[in-house]
Amino acid sequence: MRPLSEQTILITGATVGLGRYLAERLAAAGARVVMHGRDAQRTAQARDEVVTATGNEKIETVLADLSSLKEVDSLATELDLRLPRLDVLVNNAGIGAGSDAEAREESADGIELRFAVNYLAGYYLGHRLTPLITRAAPARIVNIASAGQSAIDFDDPLLTHAYSGARAYRQSKLAQIMFTLDLADQLGDQGVTVNAVHPATFMDTKMVREWGITPVSTIEEGGEATLRLITEDRFDEVSGCYFNTTQEDRADSQAYDPDARRRLRILSDELIAQALDADTESDADTEPETDA
Repeated sequence: MRPLSEQTILITGATVGLGRYLAERLAAAGARVVMHGRDAQRTAQARDEVVTATGNEKIETVLADLSSLKEVDSLATELDLRLPRLDVLVNNAGIGAGSDAEAREESADGIELRFAVNYLAGYYLGHRLTPLITRAAPARIVNIASAGQSAIDFDDPLLTHAYSGARAYRQSKLAQIMFTLDLADQLGDQGVTVNAVHPATFMDTKMVREWGITPVSTIEEGGEATLRLITEDRFDEVSGCYFNTTQEDRADSQAYDPDARRRLRILSDELIAQALDADTESDADTEPETDA
């Protein structure tokens, strides 16, 4: 890998919590950091605070609501136009399990919300940015996963029946690990490593506190466990792995089932195609008529 001062690193969900910690640490090391956020004001403020804390002016921002695949698509297009290459992609953005008392929520595309944001957005973004990332090889993709995992029920993957926020969250995180293993296989001969990490258990973040859980780990602990996968030379050849904090571990057994991963790929590509086709049709429907 190039020295950090020569690297460009994209972090999704970079305005608070783990993403913000990573952005500041990498900025302090001199990297060009692209901080993704959803809210323009909060993202700009986070960027200014990172610049003030580190003295690094090479901090940029991008905006997208990752619950909309059209916005993910636009984000990838913007980055492709703006960046000559991307050395590291950190898929960090996500939403928590919430409460099982809460009603099932859907994304802008009608997809179960946790599956859409925690997994599908990163899946699509990773594939769309592959040319930028391979151009930077040796390069890395790090997916922020969780030790909380549940096997995907392919008869009802979007949990339209017997919804549980906890199960939705755990399924989305296992899907993220399955994507990690697939992409590692696809990019293995192109100089790109792909790994997933459970940074720490119940870090002191807004998400954890909203669950009503007392934090047992610090953001710093989770951040350092993640940074090693981004920065340390010893991970140059390590790919297709799931780490539980600093130790390589086994994910749920479904992650290693080739047929399950194939079914997830097919489902994911179908959902993305449907969402983007729906947007195209909607745009066509609203296009003004012109005289022949």
